[in-house]
Amino acid sequence: MVGMILLEQLCIRRKWYILRLYQWFILLLSFNYWFAMKAAVVQFKASTNKETNLKKIISYIEKAASKNAALCAFPEFMMFYTNSSQTPKQLAALAETINGNFVKTIAKTAKENRIQIVGSFYEKSRKKDRVYDTSFVIDKTGKVISTYRKIHLYDALGFRESDKMASGSKIAKPVKTTVGKVGMMICYDLRFPEMSRSLAAAGSEVLVAPSAWVKGNMKEEHWITINKTRAIENGCYVIAPDQVGNIYCGRSLVVDPYGKVLLDMKKKQGIGYVNIDLKKVKQTRKVLPLLKNRRTDVYPTLKA
Repeated sequence: MVGMILLEQLCIRRKWYILRLYQWFILLLSFNYWFAMKAAVVQFKASTNKETNLKKIISYIEKAASKNAALCAFPEFMMFYTNSSQTPKQLAALAETINGNFVKTIAKTAKENRIQIVGSFYEKSRKKDRVYDTSFVIDKTGKVISTYRKIHLYDALGFRESDKMASGSKIAKPVKTTVGKVGMMICYDLRFPEMSRSLAAAGSEVLVAPSAWVKGNMKEEHWITINKTRAIENGCYVIAPDQVGNIYCGRSLVVDPYGKVLLDMKKKQGIGYVNIDLKKVKQTRKVLPLLKNRRTDVYPTLKA
């Protein structure tokens, strides 16, 4: 009789331990969930009409917020598609300032939906018939907390952005967001490793590169290789929203700090979601300390 009672008590205690282990497991999963922040990546085909695109952008922001995304990233030239027949003067006439209706409307939507935004627009410049290709970060209160004017204009492979655009003159400092410290780049900037390395050395944990990657021979291979390389060599996430349709190839990407592609949107329009876990940045930079192992004392000694 005593043996039966002891056996029953042992079974009860065993069930209690199993239940407690399960509860701890669920708790650990929830901790990982809260520390990994959801980012939304928008891939779409921009039309030549600014107002039509703005309506789409607002809809994408609202949808991303409804899915509990902390940040929503858009591609380059989200304001409108400019074709080859559009003159520099016509483009300049459609450009706006950072306080213009386009950015103000996006900022208002960000505030209403309590979500952070990374986007781009054609910004007016003082140079006649030239615009800046400018990206911006808006926080969840609707405040523009960072802007960056593209410094590397796409004067390559038969294109000359400098015929319509003015280049920026500085790299924006990394800015704090809920998904991590964000470094800003735009499209062609990805081909210049000096820029991403400078941003990583300055503290960037996530590189965001709004893009409109032009189709062409080996261009998608370049796009995927470059995004993975920028992530690996800097031990950080790379978020690269891309235009699709018109002359652009799509394939919006998110790459983790070890080079794993977490999101590839192929040719579809819409929103992709991915969790950004800053623990992976720390872990990768610990086991593969590329930033720490640089020889900045030696590199400048090589003269051409």
